Amino acid sequence: MKNTLKIFIILALAISTIYAGGGVRNGTGAASQLLIPVGARGIAMNGSSLAGSSGLESVYWNPANLSFDEGTSVLFSHMSYIADIGVTYVGVSTNIDGFGALAFSLKSLAIDAINVTTVENPDGNGQTFQPTFMTLGLTFSRLLSDRIAVGLTMNYITEKLGLVSANSVGFDIGITYRNLANIDGLGLALALKNFGPQMKYDGSGLYINATPSTLERGEAAYKRDAMSFELPSLLEIGMSYNLVFNASNYLQLAGTYQNANYYGDEVRLGMEYGLNEMFFVRGGYMFLPEMVDNEDANIYGLTAGLGIKYDVGGTKIKVDYGFRQTKFFEDNHIFTVQIGL
Repeated sequence: MKNTLKIFIILALAISTIYAGGGVRNGTGAASQLLIPVGARGIAMNGSSLAGSSGLESVYWNPANLSFDEGTSVLFSHMSYIADIGVTYVGVSTNIDGFGALAFSLKSLAIDAINVTTVENPDGNGQTFQPTFMTLGLTFSRLLSDRIAVGLTMNYITEKLGLVSANSVGFDIGITYRNLANIDGLGLALALKNFGPQMKYDGSGLYINATPSTLERGEAAYKRDAMSFELPSLLEIGMSYNLVFNASNYLQLAGTYQNANYYGDEVRLGMEYGLNEMFFVRGGYMFLPEMVDNEDANIYGLTAGLGIKYDVGGTKIKVDYGFRQTKFFEDNHIFTVQIGL
């Protein structure tokens, strides 16, 4: 146990220099789609479930936790996001004895068509384009012991806006220690997310017709060089504790600290009450300790949700609903269905 704690501390200290003063680069990260959460359970607990996430939702929150589940699972989730954007997430996983757990996932954004505008037609020229944002993920997770799990996710990120597009690869790494210090129900987790090469847009949409200021030649097509941007990397440390009252009732308390290279620190708190492993009630809250004086820094408020799980002939069906309060936009609603074989 002591060696594992040392690993957690060394990793956290070694990486902390990357994130020092991350808030000074607000809004400069690429591939912001990576930051859109998935799964009704995790969102209802406001992203606090780094140590306590389970099932296919853990592919997003902490890939290490995938190996704690057995069998094969399929998940479908849909969220009504801000500005009429729909977020769809699907995944499939299986746990192979002696090897580990594998999962494939896809997250896509549904965005309405946007009018094409030009200098001559600032209100639109009659044409439209459909933005495409997708993340394809491959996850591997393995138990190192009955308490310790590690996981790795490789995400292929693709974005297309009209005649320009960008692609990149990002990696998530997670480690979880459950029943820490021989305390049943106490979990500790560390995750590094969205690490990879910079992202840069390219395509025919970057060409413009211009005349050189020297007038040595006439109008010609020139390609503008787009800047490269870093992925929105994250360092997260989380804990969870399961209070088991009896065979029918339990309460999970969870907390996660997040430090980013693009924004200020975040502290996320959440809880889940379970009855007979069938009915679940969840809630959560997130605050920004570095931006307490800026009321508009955090557009999200309280989160809450419900869940039900039922066994039908050996097939476990789980249906979850999550709600997230939102400023300036309509509130988010998330529905998730997971089937376990």
